[in-house]
Amino acid sequence: MKALVIQTGFGLENLAIVERPTYTPAPGQVLVRVRAASLNYRDLLIAKGHYNPKLKLPRVLGSDASGEVVAVGEQVKKFKPNDRVIGCFMPNWIDGPISESAAKSTLGNDREGVLSEFAVFEEQALVPIPGDLTFEEAATLPCAAVTAWNALIGGKCGPGKTVLLQGTGGVSIFALQFAKALGARVLITSSHDQKMSRALALGADVATNYKTHPDWDKWAREQSSGAGVHIVVEVGGAGTLERSIKAIRIGGHIALIGVLAGTGAFNPIPILMKAVRVQGVFVGSRAMFEDMNRLIVGESIRPVIDRVFPFSESLAAFNYLESGSHFGKVVISFG
Repeated sequence: MKALVIQTGFGLENLAIVERPTYTPAPGQVLVRVRAASLNYRDLLIAKGHYNPKLKLPRVLGSDASGEVVAVGEQVKKFKPNDRVIGCFMPNWIDGPISESAAKSTLGNDREGVLSEFAVFEEQALVPIPGDLTFEEAATLPCAAVTAWNALIGGKCGPGKTVLLQGTGGVSIFALQFAKALGARVLITSSHDQKMSRALALGADVATNYKTHPDWDKWAREQSSGAGVHIVVEVGGAGTLERSIKAIRIGGHIALIGVLAGTGAFNPIPILMKAVRVQGVFVGSRAMFEDMNRLIVGESIRPVIDRVFPFSESLAAFNYLESGSHFGKVVISFG
Protein backbone atom coordinates (compact mmCIF):
# COMPACT_ATOMS: atom_id res chain seq x y z
CA MET A 1 0.00 0.00 0.00
CA LYS A 2 1.02 3.62 -0.43
CA ALA A 3 1.39 5.90 2.61
CA LEU A 4 2.40 9.51 3.23
CA VAL A 5 5.46 9.39 5.47
CA ILE A 6 7.65 11.97 7.17
CA GLN A 7 10.98 10.28 6.51
CA THR A 8 14.41 10.89 8.03
CA GLY A 9 14.00 14.50 9.07
CA PHE A 10 11.40 17.17 9.76
CA GLY A 11 10.15 19.64 7.18
CA LEU A 12 7.62 19.42 4.38
CA GLU A 13 10.46 18.67 1.99
CA ASN A 14 10.84 15.33 3.78
CA LEU A 15 7.27 14.21 3.10
CA ALA A 16 6.97 11.42 0.57
CA ILE A 17 4.48 8.82 -0.61
CA VAL A 18 6.16 5.45 -0.14
CA GLU A 19 5.25 1.78 -0.34
CA ARG A 20 4.43 0.07 2.94
CA PRO A 21 3.24 -3.49 3.66
CA THR A 22 -0.56 -3.71 3.90
CA TYR A 23 -1.76 -4.39 7.42
CA THR A 24 -3.35 -7.65 8.51
CA PRO A 25 -5.98 -7.28 11.25
CA ALA A 26 -5.17 -9.07 14.50
CA PRO A 27 -7.89 -10.29 16.88
CA GLY A 28 -10.08 -7.33 17.84
CA GLN A 29 -8.85 -5.23 14.92
CA VAL A 30 -10.51 -3.93 11.75
CA LEU A 31 -8.80 -3.30 8.41
CA VAL A 32 -10.16 -0.22 6.63
CA ARG A 33 -9.66 0.90 3.06
CA VAL A 34 -9.14 4.63 3.50
CA ARG A 35 -11.31 6.64 1.15
CA ALA A 36 -10.63 10.13 2.52
CA ALA A 37 -8.54 11.89 5.15
CA SER A 38 -8.57 15.46 6.43
CA LEU A 39 -5.69 17.63 7.57
CA ASN A 40 -5.36 19.51 10.84
CA TYR A 41 -2.93 22.24 11.84
CA ARG A 42 -1.46 19.61 14.16
CA ASP A 43 -0.33 17.59 11.11
CA LEU A 44 1.63 20.59 9.88
CA LEU A 45 3.26 21.04 13.29
CA ILE A 46 4.18 17.33 13.42
CA ALA A 47 5.70 17.39 9.93
CA LYS A 48 7.81 20.43 10.84
CA GLY A 49 8.98 18.98 14.15
CA HIS A 50 7.27 21.63 16.28
CA TYR A 51 4.67 19.32 17.85
CA ASN A 52 6.93 16.50 19.01
CA PRO A 53 10.63 17.10 18.30
CA LYS A 54 11.40 13.61 19.68
CA LEU A 55 9.05 11.83 17.27
CA LYS A 56 10.56 8.60 16.02
CA LEU A 57 10.92 8.66 12.26
CA PRO A 58 9.77 7.53 9.78
CA ARG A 59 6.10 8.05 10.68
CA VAL A 60 2.90 7.82 8.67
CA LEU A 61 1.08 11.13 9.18
CA GLY A 62 -2.57 11.98 9.72
CA SER A 63 -5.18 11.33 12.42
CA ASP A 64 -8.52 11.72 10.59
CA ALA A 65 -9.79 9.19 8.08
CA SER A 66 -12.94 7.50 6.85
CA GLY A 67 -13.37 4.46 4.68
CA GLU A 68 -14.82 1.01 4.17
CA VAL A 69 -14.18 -2.08 6.26
CA VAL A 70 -12.20 -4.61 4.21
CA ALA A 71 -11.62 -7.35 6.78
CA VAL A 72 -12.05 -7.97 10.50
CA GLY A 73 -9.99 -9.96 12.96
CA GLU A 74 -11.33 -12.57 15.32
CA GLN A 75 -13.60 -11.36 18.14
CA VAL A 76 -14.78 -8.29 16.19
CA LYS A 77 -18.56 -8.04 16.55
CA LYS A 78 -19.62 -4.46 15.73
CA PHE A 79 -18.31 -4.19 12.18
CA LYS A 80 -18.29 -6.25 8.99
CA PRO A 81 -16.86 -5.82 5.48
CA ASN A 82 -18.28 -2.88 3.48
CA ASP A 83 -19.37 -0.95 6.61
CA ARG A 84 -18.67 2.79 6.32
CA VAL A 85 -16.59 3.91 9.30
CA ILE A 86 -14.49 6.71 10.82
CA GLY A 87 -11.49 6.29 13.09
CA CYS A 88 -11.20 7.96 16.49
CA PHE A 89 -8.36 10.41 17.13
CA MET A 90 -7.42 8.65 20.41
CA PRO A 91 -8.08 4.90 20.20
CA ASN A 92 -7.77 4.50 23.97
CA TRP A 93 -10.27 7.21 24.99
CA ILE A 94 -13.66 5.54 25.07
CA ASP A 95 -15.57 7.54 27.69
CA GLY A 96 -15.15 9.57 30.87
CA PRO A 97 -12.25 11.93 31.64
CA ILE A 98 -9.10 11.77 29.57
CA SER A 99 -6.37 9.50 30.94
CA GLU A 100 -2.63 9.34 30.39
CA SER A 101 -3.14 6.15 28.37
CA ALA A 102 -5.65 7.89 26.12
CA ALA A 103 -3.50 10.98 25.66
CA LYS A 104 -0.59 8.80 24.55
CA SER A 105 -2.56 6.88 21.91
CA THR A 106 -2.98 9.62 19.29
CA LEU A 107 -2.82 8.71 15.63
CA GLY A 108 -0.11 10.25 13.47
CA ASN A 109 2.10 10.90 16.50
CA ASP A 110 2.10 8.23 19.20
CA ARG A 111 0.89 5.69 16.62
CA GLU A 112 1.16 5.38 12.87
CA GLY A 113 -1.21 7.73 11.10
CA VAL A 114 -3.98 7.20 8.58
CA LEU A 115 -2.69 8.94 5.45
CA SER A 116 -2.37 5.60 3.71
CA GLU A 117 -4.43 3.45 1.39
CA PHE A 118 -5.27 1.11 4.27
CA ALA A 119 -5.36 1.57 8.03
CA VAL A 120 -5.97 -0.81 10.90
CA PHE A 121 -8.02 0.14 13.98
CA GLU A 122 -9.07 -1.55 17.17
CA GLU A 123 -12.79 -2.23 17.05
CA GLN A 124 -13.32 0.19 19.95
CA ALA A 125 -11.66 2.99 17.95
CA LEU A 126 -14.22 3.14 15.13
CA VAL A 127 -17.64 4.75 14.78
CA PRO A 128 -20.12 4.40 11.90
CA ILE A 129 -20.31 7.30 9.46
CA PRO A 130 -23.34 9.36 10.54
CA GLY A 131 -26.26 9.50 8.14
CA ASP A 132 -25.47 10.00 4.49
CA LEU A 133 -22.25 11.98 4.87
CA THR A 134 -19.76 11.40 2.08
CA PHE A 135 -16.38 9.87 2.87
CA GLU A 136 -14.83 13.33 2.42
CA GLU A 137 -17.29 14.90 4.86
CA ALA A 138 -16.91 12.08 7.38
CA ALA A 139 -13.12 12.37 7.33
CA THR A 140 -13.33 15.91 8.73
CA LEU A 141 -14.87 14.81 12.04
CA PRO A 142 -12.36 12.96 14.30
CA CYS A 143 -10.21 15.90 15.43
CA ALA A 144 -11.70 19.30 14.54
CA ALA A 145 -15.38 18.43 15.00
CA VAL A 146 -14.96 16.45 18.22
CA THR A 147 -12.73 19.21 19.59
CA ALA A 148 -15.38 21.83 18.84
CA TRP A 149 -18.07 19.64 20.39
CA ASN A 150 -16.03 19.03 23.55
CA ALA A 151 -15.31 22.77 23.84
CA LEU A 152 -19.00 23.67 23.65
CA ILE A 153 -20.42 20.98 25.92
CA GLY A 154 -17.71 21.79 28.46
CA GLY A 155 -19.11 25.33 28.57
CA LYS A 156 -22.71 24.06 28.75
CA CYS A 157 -23.57 25.67 25.42
CA GLY A 158 -27.27 26.11 24.75
CA PRO A 159 -30.10 28.64 24.48
CA GLY A 160 -29.30 31.95 26.15
CA LYS A 161 -25.54 31.50 25.77
CA THR A 162 -23.26 33.67 23.64
CA VAL A 163 -20.22 32.03 22.05
CA LEU A 164 -17.15 33.82 20.64
CA LEU A 165 -15.22 32.05 17.91
CA GLN A 166 -11.82 32.94 16.47
CA GLY A 167 -11.15 32.57 12.76
CA THR A 168 -12.72 30.28 10.19
CA GLY A 169 -10.61 27.13 10.33
CA GLY A 170 -12.00 23.66 10.91
CA VAL A 171 -12.61 23.87 14.68
CA SER A 172 -14.21 27.30 14.54
CA ILE A 173 -16.56 26.45 11.68
CA PHE A 174 -17.68 23.24 13.37
CA ALA A 175 -18.18 25.20 16.59
CA LEU A 176 -20.32 27.69 14.66
CA GLN A 177 -22.52 24.93 13.25
CA PHE A 178 -22.85 23.09 16.56
CA ALA A 179 -23.43 26.21 18.68
CA LYS A 180 -26.26 27.36 16.41
CA ALA A 181 -27.77 23.87 16.45
CA LEU A 182 -27.65 24.00 20.27
CA GLY A 183 -29.47 27.33 20.29
CA ALA A 184 -26.63 29.71 21.17
CA ARG A 185 -25.79 33.15 19.76
CA VAL A 186 -22.48 33.18 17.88
CA LEU A 187 -19.90 35.94 17.39
CA ILE A 188 -16.99 35.23 15.07
CA THR A 189 -13.77 36.99 14.05
CA SER A 190 -11.79 36.69 10.83
CA SER A 191 -9.05 38.52 8.96
CA HIS A 192 -10.94 38.32 5.65
CA ASP A 193 -14.23 40.05 4.87
CA GLN A 194 -15.17 37.32 2.39
CA LYS A 195 -14.73 34.65 5.07
CA MET A 196 -16.83 36.74 7.46
CA SER A 197 -19.61 36.82 4.87
CA ARG A 198 -19.46 33.04 4.52
CA ALA A 199 -19.59 32.62 8.29
CA LEU A 200 -22.64 34.86 8.49
CA ALA A 201 -24.28 32.81 5.74
CA LEU A 202 -23.63 29.69 7.83
CA GLY A 203 -25.50 31.20 10.75
CA ALA A 204 -23.10 33.41 12.70
CA ASP A 205 -25.04 36.28 14.25
CA VAL A 206 -22.32 38.92 13.93
CA ALA A 207 -18.73 39.05 12.70
CA THR A 208 -15.78 41.41 12.79
CA ASN A 209 -12.44 41.68 11.00
CA TYR A 210 -9.73 41.44 13.66
CA LYS A 211 -7.15 43.10 11.42
CA THR A 212 -9.16 46.27 10.88
CA HIS A 213 -10.64 46.04 14.41
CA PRO A 214 -7.85 44.60 16.56
CA ASP A 215 -9.73 45.40 19.78
CA TRP A 216 -12.20 42.57 19.09
CA ASP A 217 -12.50 41.93 22.82
CA LYS A 218 -14.28 45.29 23.22
CA TRP A 219 -16.45 44.47 20.23
CA ALA A 220 -17.41 41.14 21.80
CA ARG A 221 -18.44 42.85 25.05
CA GLU A 222 -20.49 45.40 23.13
CA GLN A 223 -22.22 42.56 21.31
CA SER A 224 -23.09 40.92 24.63
CA SER A 225 -24.70 43.94 26.32
CA GLY A 226 -21.44 44.87 28.02
CA ALA A 227 -21.35 41.77 30.23
CA GLY A 228 -19.07 39.68 28.02
CA VAL A 229 -19.62 36.34 26.31
CA HIS A 230 -20.36 33.04 28.06
CA ILE A 231 -17.96 30.86 26.05
CA VAL A 232 -14.79 31.54 24.06
CA VAL A 233 -13.42 28.84 21.78
CA GLU A 234 -9.78 29.91 22.01
CA VAL A 235 -7.75 28.63 19.06
CA GLY A 236 -5.04 31.32 19.07
CA GLY A 237 -3.28 30.41 22.31
CA ALA A 238 -1.15 32.82 24.29
CA GLY A 239 -1.20 35.34 21.44
CA THR A 240 -4.95 35.91 21.80
CA LEU A 241 -5.72 34.65 25.31
CA GLU A 242 -5.43 38.06 26.95
CA ARG A 243 -8.16 39.48 24.72
CA SER A 244 -10.29 36.37 25.23
CA ILE A 245 -10.13 36.93 28.99
CA LYS A 246 -11.23 40.53 28.47
CA ALA A 247 -14.10 39.37 26.26
CA ILE A 248 -15.42 36.73 28.68
CA ARG A 249 -18.03 37.50 31.31
CA ILE A 250 -17.68 36.79 35.03
CA GLY A 251 -17.89 33.05 35.54
CA GLY A 252 -17.45 32.38 31.82
CA HIS A 253 -15.76 29.43 30.13
CA ILE A 254 -12.70 29.59 27.87
CA ALA A 255 -12.01 26.39 25.92
CA LEU A 256 -8.27 26.54 25.23
CA ILE A 257 -7.50 24.60 22.08
CA GLY A 258 -4.84 25.94 19.75
CA VAL A 259 -1.61 27.86 19.36
CA LEU A 260 -2.27 29.56 16.02
CA ALA A 261 -1.22 32.98 17.32
CA GLY A 262 2.00 31.67 18.82
CA THR A 263 3.31 31.76 22.36
CA GLY A 264 3.63 34.60 24.81
CA ALA A 265 2.91 35.76 28.32
CA PHE A 266 -0.32 36.97 29.84
CA ASN A 267 -1.52 38.29 33.16
CA PRO A 268 -3.55 35.63 35.04
CA ILE A 269 -5.08 38.06 37.55
CA PRO A 270 -8.25 38.70 35.45
CA ILE A 271 -8.92 34.94 35.48
CA LEU A 272 -9.01 35.09 39.27
CA MET A 273 -10.97 38.32 39.52
CA LYS A 274 -13.63 37.16 37.03
CA ALA A 275 -13.78 33.55 38.26
CA VAL A 276 -13.19 32.39 34.69
CA ARG A 277 -12.83 28.70 33.93
CA VAL A 278 -10.03 28.00 31.43
CA GLN A 279 -10.25 24.41 30.24
CA GLY A 280 -7.70 22.75 27.99
CA VAL A 281 -9.43 20.73 25.27
CA PHE A 282 -7.53 17.80 23.74
CA VAL A 283 -10.04 16.51 21.18
CA GLY A 284 -12.47 14.09 22.90
CA SER A 285 -13.64 10.56 23.61
CA ARG A 286 -15.49 8.06 21.44
CA ALA A 287 -18.60 8.70 23.54
CA MET A 288 -18.38 12.42 22.69
CA PHE A 289 -17.90 11.48 19.03
CA GLU A 290 -21.07 9.38 19.11
CA ASP A 291 -23.07 12.10 20.88
CA MET A 292 -21.90 14.64 18.32
CA ASN A 293 -22.84 12.35 15.45
CA ARG A 294 -26.39 12.12 16.78
CA LEU A 295 -26.62 15.91 16.61
CA ILE A 296 -25.17 15.90 13.09
CA VAL A 297 -27.85 13.48 11.93
CA GLY A 298 -30.67 15.12 13.88
CA GLU A 299 -29.84 18.63 12.64
CA SER A 300 -28.75 17.58 9.12
CA ILE A 301 -25.35 19.26 9.57
CA ARG A 302 -22.93 19.01 6.64
CA PRO A 303 -19.21 19.59 7.32
CA VAL A 304 -17.73 22.54 5.44
CA ILE A 305 -14.94 21.48 3.08
CA ASP A 306 -12.77 24.10 1.43
CA ARG A 307 -10.78 21.94 -0.99
CA VAL A 308 -10.25 18.28 -1.79
CA PHE A 309 -6.83 17.16 -3.05
CA PRO A 310 -6.03 13.76 -4.56
CA PHE A 311 -3.67 11.63 -2.48
CA SER A 312 -0.95 12.10 -5.12
CA GLU A 313 -1.02 15.85 -4.33
CA SER A 314 -0.73 15.52 -0.56
CA LEU A 315 2.20 17.94 -0.35
CA ALA A 316 0.12 20.58 -2.13
CA ALA A 317 -2.61 19.99 0.46
CA PHE A 318 -0.13 20.64 3.29
CA ASN A 319 1.12 23.80 1.59
CA TYR A 320 -2.45 25.02 1.13
CA LEU A 321 -3.23 24.38 4.79
CA GLU A 322 -0.11 26.30 5.78
CA SER A 323 -1.19 29.27 3.65
CA GLY A 324 -4.23 29.83 5.87
CA SER A 325 -6.42 30.42 2.83
CA HIS A 326 -8.94 27.75 3.76
CA PHE A 327 -12.46 28.17 5.13
CA GLY A 328 -13.40 24.96 6.92
CA LYS A 329 -11.51 21.75 6.20
CA VAL A 330 -8.82 20.60 3.76
CA VAL A 331 -9.36 17.00 2.63
CA ILE A 332 -7.30 14.38 0.81
CA SER A 333 -9.21 11.87 -1.31
CA PHE A 334 -8.00 8.35 -2.08
CA GLY A 335 -10.65 7.88 -4.79
